[in-house]
Amino acid sequence: MNGLIGKKIGMTSIYNEAGKNIPCTVVELGPCVVTQVKTQETDTYDAVQLGYGEAKEKNTPSPLLGHFKKANTTPKRKVVEFRDFDIIEKAVGETITVDEIFAEGDVVNAIGKSKGKGFQGVVKRHGFHGVGDATHGQHNRLRAPGSIGAASYPAKVFKGMRMAGRTGGDRVKVDNLKVVKIFADKNILLISGAIPGPKGGFVIIEK
Repeated sequence: MNGLIGKKIGMTSIYNEAGKNIPCTVVELGPCVVTQVKTQETDTYDAVQLGYGEAKEKNTPSPLLGHFKKANTTPKRKVVEFRDFDIIEKAVGETITVDEIFAEGDVVNAIGKSKGKGFQGVVKRHGFHGVGDATHGQHNRLRAPGSIGAASYPAKVFKGMRMAGRTGGDRVKVDNLKVVKIFADKNILLISGAIPGPKGGFVIIEK
């Protein structure tokens, strides 16, 4: 599967030929450097490892410094492996740009890390409504989860019970988004719809 690494710039909107306003996510995609090529003979599967974003040497572990030096490139902030990459003839150290992989009208998948919201209650985390009424002594139950099970039997809380807990910060994949426009000179991709993650967050776009 072909793909590139980039970062989310923000959102905008454009008009299509029919005059309809289309909300789009702006993604800076690449250029990515080939840091390793895996083959059936050496690794039992075909894959291309790409690196994106400049990192400081002092913040890069020594094993990775050697890995990047072997690929004749500078340290990268993000490294992702793509299996069954079509452009397998690219050599280690070469650069792949956005217009080599994507074209306007392509249907792509976007992978990002959702915004972390910390420890949240059931109203924000699962959309519970709460009690919804402050009468009859319900002064402190407006956002409470309510009953979570019986007492003597089964005498436990079942796994998967929707309760309060850490929210966000998960790997999220959104399928079937359309590439609306490409600005190859600026490595910019306009994708219809929303992509998970904050502004400046790393994203993976694959097709």
